[in-house]
Amino acid sequence: MDRDELTKILSEVAAGSTDVDGAIEQLASSGIDDLGFARIDTDRERRTGLAEVIFAPGKTDDQLEGLVARCLELHGKVLVTRLDADRAPRLLERFSELTYHQAARVLEAKPDGGSKHHPVAVVSAGTSDLPVAEEAAVVLEHLGHPVDRVVDVGVAGIHRLFSQLERLRAARAIVVAAGMEGALPSVVAGLVDRPVVALPTSIGYGASFGGVAALLGMLNSCAAGIGVVNIDNGFGAATLVHRIALKEDNSAAQTHRIALKEDNSAAQTHRIALKEDDSAAQTHRIALKEDDSAAQAHRIALASDDGESA
Repeated sequence: MDRDELTKILSEVAAGSTDVDGAIEQLASSGIDDLGFARIDTDRERRTGLAEVIFAPGKTDDQLEGLVARCLELHGKVLVTRLDADRAPRLLERFSELTYHQAARVLEAKPDGGSKHHPVAVVSAGTSDLPVAEEAAVVLEHLGHPVDRVVDVGVAGIHRLFSQLERLRAARAIVVAAGMEGALPSVVAGLVDRPVVALPTSIGYGASFGGVAALLGMLNSCAAGIGVVNIDNGFGAATLVHRIALKEDNSAAQTHRIALKEDNSAAQTHRIALKEDDSAAQTHRIALKEDDSAAQAHRIALASDDGESA
């Protein structure tokens, strides 16, 4: 429930058009849209900065269609992850505002406003890691982050990474997707002063255990300040970066508000000083006028004295 909705309920109570019990019922049910087969958390974006996202596996086509329709109605946007290509056409035909990203297996309708955050770099160790990295990139773009995709710079040819360092240092944060032994995030984190989110992929031969080897390697990194998400979880990596960026943006906004307040205080002080200067000038003018009047009276007295002497 946003501020406007809460204000409406409280205003109705104050006006007497809604009783207390009715208001309590509205507040208790707020933030939930019950579709029968799903209960959409309509308040999540206000609480967390991210609206509820639809995870496609396990849902029927009818359920997906119903969820997409309701999310578009509620938010004007929607994000569906892990949607296989053969399931996308039905939704694309029904909703013209949707776009399907096949490599990422993401279906979305973007919110208005375009990019509104600082850029993020999404790095993939090898071409085989691209589908997972692309999920992270598409989700980040959906959330308003410009994305710089840096591909195929794994440790087997580490010189390829060094030529891309300026791009990495220009990013607010970096997502690094790697399979096999999962060494690339440690290397990146040792070269830049940006938050690094390590994204293990399930790419590798037998003893990689479907990404477990990469996951354990990233968890045991000797490079400080690495966040690690689950195997193949590009969505999780993107939302972690988004939360970091939101906190930084909120801090910057708070600093801006403080600066504005200080500027307003300085301007107010300046206006008071100007007013005091004007008052002092007015007092000075009055004093000058009084001095002129006294001088005039003195001249008149002198003239009278001269007349009497004559």
